[in-house]
Amino acid sequence: MLIGGIEAGGTKFVCGVGNEHGEIIDQVTFPTTVPEETMGQVISFFQDKSIEAIGIGSFGPIDINKESKTYGYITETPKTRWKNYHIVGEIQKHFPVPVGFHTDVTAAALAEVTWGAAKGLDSCLYITVGTGIGAGAINNGKIVEGMTHPEMGHILVRCHPEDQFEGFCPYHGNCLEGMAAGPAIEKRWNKKAEDLSNHKEVWELEAYYLAQGIMNYILTLSPKKIVCGGGVMKQEQLLPLVRENVRKLLNGYVPVGELAEGNIDRYIVLPKLGDKAGLIGAIRLGQEAYNKGM
Repeated sequence: MLIGGIEAGGTKFVCGVGNEHGEIIDQVTFPTTVPEETMGQVISFFQDKSIEAIGIGSFGPIDINKESKTYGYITETPKTRWKNYHIVGEIQKHFPVPVGFHTDVTAAALAEVTWGAAKGLDSCLYITVGTGIGAGAINNGKIVEGMTHPEMGHILVRCHPEDQFEGFCPYHGNCLEGMAAGPAIEKRWNKKAEDLSNHKEVWELEAYYLAQGIMNYILTLSPKKIVCGGGVMKQEQLLPLVRENVRKLLNGYVPVGELAEGNIDRYIVLPKLGDKAGLIGAIRLGQEAYNKGM
């Protein structure tokens, strides 16, 4: 069975064809520009692929409510040309197959719990730290959602006593994304994250904020595994600092599972599927849509 996957990111689109085992057979990447150009490339890629379903893991916010008039739309995005864009509808115009649709981070969580770092568990959380911060969660084998998908990158965090940075989120200023996403790092330090690898103070401050978010996720969702992905998390010194900050913040309050055993390094981990988690998760969304006949 051939399934199409679209990881629709704010910076780039990754499209691929895979199978029901999460194996990628073919893929392509191109920059996210305006919808007409980007979606034209998406459609062109899939036209000769004989796919039986397509899954879309998209940057958000998006409308995932199938009863809504705007189901399948990208909604209040700061990428103005994509605001209120019917991405599912555009795919359905060209491909009469079942289409699965959710956020890119939820797709990544689905991939990691099915074939990756959380395989064998029925619960995990995937957080991405890059151009933005987002998180998707699986609980009892099901995607966590309510009136819409979670927006965990926009939770409020305590500012570090010595940090005068006002935040970089256009909606909330000093929320987690506004304080710790890639653009916030660049704005605060006047350099891109990749050019700050040897500056210990940068990553200690970054871990300070990320750990607050992760602590909140642990206390509210109680995931059995936390997977941290995205470009910023590729700084090798960052994850150990995050783990240590989370341990201190929890202060022994959740003595359960790997946390009780002192194995936080096995509880907060990098993606086993690496940069392919989003695409593989999109393929999984397509597979689920096919199974449901959607």
